[in-house]
Amino acid sequence: MNGLPPGPRMPVLLQTLGTWSRPTAFLERCRARYGKRFTVRLIGQPPMVMISDPEEIKEIFQAPPDVLHPGEGARILEPILGPNSVILLDEDPHLEQRKLMLPAFHGERMQRLAGLIADLAEREVASWPLEEPVALHPRLQRLTLEVILRAVFGLERGAQLDSLRGLLTRVLAFTESPLSVLPPLPRALTRVGPMARLERDSAEVDKLIYALIDERRRGAESSSDSASGEDVLSMLLAARHEDGSPMSPEELRDELMTALAAGHETTASQLAWAFERLAREQRVLARLTEELDSGSDDAYLTATINEILRHRPVLPNAEPRLVVQPIEIGGVLYPPGVALFANAYLLHHDPAVYPDPYAFRPERFLESPPGTYTWIPFGGGRRRCLGASFALLEMKIVMRTVLARFELCPAGDRAERARRRSITISPAGGGRVIFSERVAAEPDRREPAAVLA
Repeated sequence: MNGLPPGPRMPVLLQTLGTWSRPTAFLERCRARYGKRFTVRLIGQPPMVMISDPEEIKEIFQAPPDVLHPGEGARILEPILGPNSVILLDEDPHLEQRKLMLPAFHGERMQRLAGLIADLAEREVASWPLEEPVALHPRLQRLTLEVILRAVFGLERGAQLDSLRGLLTRVLAFTESPLSVLPPLPRALTRVGPMARLERDSAEVDKLIYALIDERRRGAESSSDSASGEDVLSMLLAARHEDGSPMSPEELRDELMTALAAGHETTASQLAWAFERLAREQRVLARLTEELDSGSDDAYLTATINEILRHRPVLPNAEPRLVVQPIEIGGVLYPPGVALFANAYLLHHDPAVYPDPYAFRPERFLESPPGTYTWIPFGGGRRRCLGASFALLEMKIVMRTVLARFELCPAGDRAERARRRSITISPAGGGRVIFSERVAAEPDRREPAAVLA
């Protein structure tokens, strides 16, 4: 390991605290001192090499699947996702599971859920108070959880939805604890405190999910079209392995939890950043609302979302790759046991890639589309996020809904700093915004599915 790129020399504990308490500032200080690749060492983790050079990121994304293992690199997520999650699998098992899931997250299928997302967004924003600071992150968490429960799990209103919603809210709250980014603790330490609560709540969640899977599978067997719904669970129930067998209950449970974890907190945090930014960028906000009011197209909305994802990526490190066979990248030979991180935050704030990188300027994406190896909020290569189309659709619909109803003003003089929540980055103040009614605004009368046209 002596040949790894240099990095901070402070004790492992202090590096761990730095990445948790000041995640983006810590990265920027390291880049300023060590350049576009440096090594970080955290408690219980392999040496982590942060890489932000586009050419080296391309090499990472194109590396053979038997040389770099993203699944092993993300093992800290197993307690919530489960061992069958497509995120945690490598090589052939990952490819087979990804093929099973890909049709469920196809862009056209996601568009069919636009009406549901629009209805849920309208219902949520109608409850937001006016003329006072509003912390948006918890409200957007509530919305994105509801979207997942309805669009992915296929749940309708009722006791089943209410029970699962309450339990999942408690399980997902665990991401606020630094324990969420530590390796598994000894069994004796999980019998008390937050880990014990997590285990109890997770067991109750699993019981409800397995009951839902069994109920839906029995319904599919008794009716030829019961598994033909648009929700993700219906499509996964209809999926078949190469040998013709259906996905097991354990596989279904883990992929449902993966869709929940990947599509709930990330989208809520990204939308919180979006509104926090737009409230402080009145020039951008004025042009955006003018475009949306005219109903002409959504080119500037798309560019604005691309810029939000560049400016404030909620996953600062694209899925880490654990080296399992020696590999040379950028002239450095990495031995097995090292984790390589394509660092989205540092890449997106590199002045050599994005001139004036700290300026919020959606026009940069009207001038040229996002680059494969220079814009990586959803990762890249064969491991690019399956739910990217769904996340972009949801962001568009929620932003349209909010901007059609409200004027936005910042809730304070200073922009909010970044706060760590497990592996994601959210606004430290919850994305505080002051809303006022847009009295003269004309409603957007297009069909919900037209938002991606």
